[in-house]
Amino acid sequence: MTKQNTEPLKLINNNLILATPNHYTLSIQLSLDGFSFCIYNNFETCLEVLQHHYFKAKSPEALLSQVERIFASEPLLNKPFNKVTVSHVNNLSSLVPKSLFDKNQLKSYLDYSVKTLENDFFDFDELTVINAVNVYIPYVNVNNYLIDKFGSFTFNHFSSLLIEQLISQNSLSNDAQLFAHISETHFEIIVIQSQKLLLYNTFNYQTKEDFIYYILFVAEQLALNPNTFNLFLLGAISSSDKLFAIAYKYVKNVKLYNFALKYKPLFTLSESQQRQFFCLLHQQ
Repeated sequence: MTKQNTEPLKLINNNLILATPNHYTLSIQLSLDGFSFCIYNNFETCLEVLQHHYFKAKSPEALLSQVERIFASEPLLNKPFNKVTVSHVNNLSSLVPKSLFDKNQLKSYLDYSVKTLENDFFDFDELTVINAVNVYIPYVNVNNYLIDKFGSFTFNHFSSLLIEQLISQNSLSNDAQLFAHISETHFEIIVIQSQKLLLYNTFNYQTKEDFIYYILFVAEQLALNPNTFNLFLLGAISSSDKLFAIAYKYVKNVKLYNFALKYKPLFTLSESQQRQFFCLLHQQ
């Protein structure tokens, strides 16, 4: 994986004014590993700001402290916006077929896959594209803080957006495609064929060998031939990374995932940065 840069990334339109609040949308993505946000100009259909603040929080309480620190130091976050969206990144989620879903049993869907506590707050996203529901535990303390800042806003789980976007962007392919969305210590695997989700899971890893093991394990479970299926890499990844090299060694068709941006950035945004912030750039 690309070596993590601990310095804040701040990309901005130098002519930004934010004079008309109802023209702008704020999209926030938060995790224990960092806080990112974009500001979109919906009137001009352009991307005005992209920032990422790196940190390591060991608990939701530590995450809230980091979020409060960033809001105190970043004037752009304290402007009025027409719309605010928030995406929660964690591995505390589970997909449930809609036919089996009962909104009164949210905790039970997670009990066998993640450690839950009696005071945990549970929520869910409806994924119409796969006729399923994504049940998850958001960072409710951060949500409460953001309610005080913005009033109402919409929020979802990171994986909901990732799944929906990859299926919609690859709807014309009938071949099995495996996508690996890579972060510093974990990655998500999504397998899609003919607009159907065959598999979604998240894996922690420490070495490149861990990474390729899970890729090949998933391929074996789904009877996918490493010589024929397509593996697309996105997230924090580049062609010079060790993860890319080892994937290319064992899988014949490996590509960095490229996609078209809906909003034109009014600053220089590299293809690598587009892949890293794939979900945030589709959140508005």
